[in-house]
Amino acid sequence: MFSKSNMASFVTEVLASSGKLEKEDLAAKISKLSRKVEETKEEVCDMINKRYNEFLPSMQGAEVLMGQAEEVSKEIDVLKSCIETEVQQNLHTAVTEYAKLKQQLERNTTVIAMLRHLEEFHIAMEEFHKALLEKKYVIAAKQLEKARHSADSLKAWKGSDLPLLRALSSELTVQRENLIYHLGDEWKRMTVWKLPPSKGKKEMKSFLKTELQLTLGGTKEPGQSPPPLLSCVLQALTIQGELQHKIKLFSQVLLKYLLKPLITYPSLNVEVSEQQDEGTLISLQFAETPEEHSSPSQVYTKVLMVLKTLHTHLLDVSVGERKVSVILGDLVWQDMSHCIIHECLLYSIPTNSCQLEQYSAVIKETEEFEKSLKEMQYLRGDSTELLKYAQDVNCHFASKKCKDVIVAARKLMTSEMHNTVKITQDSKLSVPMLPNPGSGDIKGKQGAKKLEAPRLDNEKQLGARTLCLPVCRISESVQQLMELALHTLSEAVGNSSQCATQLFFTVRNIFQLFYDVVPTYHKENLLKFPHLAAIQHNNCMYIAHHLLTLGHQFSPHLPDPLSEGAATFVDLVPGFRKLGAHCFLAHLNVQRAEMLERLSTARNFSNLDDEDNYSAASKAVRQVIHQLKRLGTVWQDVLPVNIYCKAMGILLNTAISELIAKIMMLELVFLQ
Repeated sequence: MFSKSNMASFVTEVLASSGKLEKEDLAAKISKLSRKVEETKEEVCDMINKRYNEFLPSMQGAEVLMGQAEEVSKEIDVLKSCIETEVQQNLHTAVTEYAKLKQQLERNTTVIAMLRHLEEFHIAMEEFHKALLEKKYVIAAKQLEKARHSADSLKAWKGSDLPLLRALSSELTVQRENLIYHLGDEWKRMTVWKLPPSKGKKEMKSFLKTELQLTLGGTKEPGQSPPPLLSCVLQALTIQGELQHKIKLFSQVLLKYLLKPLITYPSLNVEVSEQQDEGTLISLQFAETPEEHSSPSQVYTKVLMVLKTLHTHLLDVSVGERKVSVILGDLVWQDMSHCIIHECLLYSIPTNSCQLEQYSAVIKETEEFEKSLKEMQYLRGDSTELLKYAQDVNCHFASKKCKDVIVAARKLMTSEMHNTVKITQDSKLSVPMLPNPGSGDIKGKQGAKKLEAPRLDNEKQLGARTLCLPVCRISESVQQLMELALHTLSEAVGNSSQCATQLFFTVRNIFQLFYDVVPTYHKENLLKFPHLAAIQHNNCMYIAHHLLTLGHQFSPHLPDPLSEGAATFVDLVPGFRKLGAHCFLAHLNVQRAEMLERLSTARNFSNLDDEDNYSAASKAVRQVIHQLKRLGTVWQDVLPVNIYCKAMGILLNTAISELIAKIMMLELVFLQ
């Protein structure tokens, strides 16, 4: 090991020489200096390896070596300046020689810079350990970052000692995990969760075991700075880049076991209690409530109680430019708002248009709820997801109504068809009371024009039963389906244009769904049972009969463009008439095929004097007569009279025609 006095005398000799430096003398002295620098590097690296790779303490030796390195660095700077001056004076004679000497000197400078980074790393790690023992977590996190920066600087130098760098990187990793473990341990002591068992179903009663205890060293009053330990832990987590992950895990537990159960189950309430020397306790309690679903005001009150408690005791801490409550809000708001919409606001939407005006209280409550969240910085200023949903109540009402209507209609279409009701000339659907078209409530000007139009009275009036549907039987489900359509159209009256249009086209979708679903769902039964085929024929004719006038009944009371002629169902009438006719004709063909098959067993009515032939022919005729009687019994009270007569006439004509054809064939054979 070299001493400071030897180094100083060497530099003094170099600087003392006046005039021109001899190249050989200068090269020898630089070579001597390089050897001493390498010796210093080896000793420093050996010390670092022992400290961080072999874990042998050598603090005092390291301080001496660092001092020597500093002195050598200063002397090199002086010598470098002197050499550069000499090189400039003698550039024309010794460019190559001095350039090599300068390169060697720069390499020595690089080694000194590396030694400085090693010194910085060592000092930072010592300060880190000291701060960690004293629970000064912010200082510890910053010192660890300084050490990491020094190690990164060493990695940037080419030709760095790889084993030494691996030792430093390993030490950094170990100490970072050590710091994160300590921070996590402190966080767990400040936020103690008591959760229901993970096994089994997550039912309402299981969530009663959920508790969150905040032990932060006393209650934080408004205006008071946050507890020092809490602030230090959060700041240190931020420096190490772990705060987002820690708050994310906390938010997942908070949502799953506290916020979502409060939103989902009306019988759960939240209780906040201050416990002496134990902090603040948030727990779930059971409360008997008759409601099937929580109202928005109940949900908002319970959620705000939890979030205000967290904001007061835990999250009102600034980390950098943001508060912890902002981070938590970004993580929980999307899932929480989605849960509130589907578990609360969705069920609070009115079921009929008369209740829409009462919904204004829900809009006000939602606005106050979002305002409170923004004040605590859980919610950003431009976020209005809940409020927009609540304000669009007309659209949601229409969507919910349309969904419920379609579900109810499909249920009716797939129900049994054989339960029937008799339609007479006095049968009427209960059409809801509609406002006067000229009253001005929907289309005042248009209604006034209609009232001013001249009336074309005729002395001869049509009968009260003109254009009435013939007496027949239809499915009870089809009558209920038509009543559902009328009720849905009545909801559209007096509503907004968008809502009314949506409801109107939902009614059209009901009939289009009937056209597609019923023939497919009941296909086998319609071909197999004559009773159901006749009922389906009547159902289609019944629907077509009402579709002729259904649009005209409601169009004057609907907003534009429905009132301008768009509200019509007339275009669906031909399709339904065709559907009913095809269904019944298909079954008639089945009956005709059965009748012809029975007559085919009559052995062409030949040789009737033979007992076997006579028996076969007699049996076939009796079967045909029985078939006709059975169909007559089934259809007589179901089909309209004219349709019944035509159907029975077609089948009877088929049987007689077949008999005549067979007898004529016998006559031809006889003549031949």
